[in-house]
Amino acid sequence: MLDKIDKDLKEYYGKNLSVNGAGAKGVGWKNEEAQRVRFEQLTKAIAGDGPFSVNDLGCGVGDLIALLDERFPHYAYYGYDVLAEMIELATRQYGNRPNASFAVITDASAMQEADYSVASGIFNLRYGTSDEQWLQYILDSIGWMHRKSRKGFAFNALTKYSDPEYMQAHLYYSDPLYLFDYCKRNFAKDVALLHDYQQYDFTIIVRKH
Repeated sequence: MLDKIDKDLKEYYGKNLSVNGAGAKGVGWKNEEAQRVRFEQLTKAIAGDGPFSVNDLGCGVGDLIALLDERFPHYAYYGYDVLAEMIELATRQYGNRPNASFAVITDASAMQEADYSVASGIFNLRYGTSDEQWLQYILDSIGWMHRKSRKGFAFNALTKYSDPEYMQAHLYYSDPLYLFDYCKRNFAKDVALLHDYQQYDFTIIVRKH
């Protein structure tokens, strides 16, 4: 189903990297602050200050590591992306660290098991894929995030409550209430929907006990 999407994504992000270099703009965000705001929401899934491991699905060039370094003294980081160029740049920046590793994967099922899994921005750029197919891709992906996470997971997505005049046909605008309900019914009782951080997206956090 996603062969064409993979090709489109690689072309889109490949162009971004060549024009903007490794950084927030290179992985599709408006600027560094927009990226950081999303990372701050996702890391709310991580409980306590003890050692933990985290999968970063769609890791880009590994920028989440900078925020993790600020907040957590001991963690293991596993970054995954479909684009080999992203993984190459991430490895160049962070690959010499004993607590970080990176791998090219084409499906969330290829992640290893970790305490937490996060995904930022991977559910937005759908190009010509139908709403039904893209929603199924999201559900399949978060299903694997659930199975690969011992303590919890978090993801973000563009919201269907975005201003209509700014919505674009090649982007997918998810229904936050549907995904909240889906996570409550299928994954855990402790689910949070964050839709109050002044962006055109939302974050869902699933915590297991």
